[in-house]
Amino acid sequence: MPQATPADRQALLNLILDVSFERREVTLASGKKSNFYLDLRQTLMRPKGIALAGRLVLQMLQTGPPVDAVGGMAVGAVPFVSAVLAAAANDPATDGLLGFFVRKEAKKHGLGRQIEGAFAPGQNVALVEDTTTTGGSTLEALDIVEEAGGKVARVICLVDRGEGAAEAFAERDVTLEALFTREDLPI
Repeated sequence: MPQATPADRQALLNLILDVSFERREVTLASGKKSNFYLDLRQTLMRPKGIALAGRLVLQMLQTGPPVDAVGGMAVGAVPFVSAVLAAAANDPATDGLLGFFVRKEAKKHGLGRQIEGAFAPGQNVALVEDTTTTGGSTLEALDIVEEAGGKVARVICLVDRGEGAAEAFAERDVTLEALFTREDLPI
């Protein structure tokens, strides 16, 4: 698979700004008020967006702490995990990467799992999230993964809003890695 380029990064940012970024007052999941909104599902549910995000994050994963699997909190992280896995499938060096997602609570039927997919205790994992504000949902996923015997080696997001997530992860000895930050947005 060809390596992601600076042009790929710019193309993803342009797509985010075109289809996912709005200047308007909203209340975020954290309860905070904001004068802008990012709906990155709009980016990740487009062929170009999912391909670029997957390729750029896979490139990030090829340096730094190695991971066995990539996952995140349902429902938001599911397309992002899929993007990374699709990119990994095209590269013999990464085609063994596994994926999973974390439910807010265990299913009440079937096998009653809270973590679905190719997760196993002992794995080093990367958690992904489209947008981070305070990091709340990914911190919740981190707790669930660690309780199940996984080791969260990395946390990666498309856009860090710069409102406390990096500090919250640092308190857990994990560095938040962001493709884009608040400084990349026209706010």
